[in-house]
Amino acid sequence: MVTATLDNMFGGIVIVVLLLVVFPVAIMMSGALFAAVLGSTTKGAVDAAHADSEALALSESNPYEN
Repeated sequence: MVTATLDNMFGGIVIVVLLLVVFPVAIMMSGALFAAVLGSTTKGAVDAAHADSEALALSESNPYEN
């Protein structure tokens, strides 16, 4: 009978750590990066399309100023 030692289980431990820690963090960070790039690109295109509009001035204003 072979007993499972730490040397025999090292690969399994590494796979579990990757699946539970590394992959979810990488997926969330890549999603955040994609959202930032998409938002920046979309805002630039919409601002250029509505350059002479009152809506652009309204969107750039700070509603919390007195």
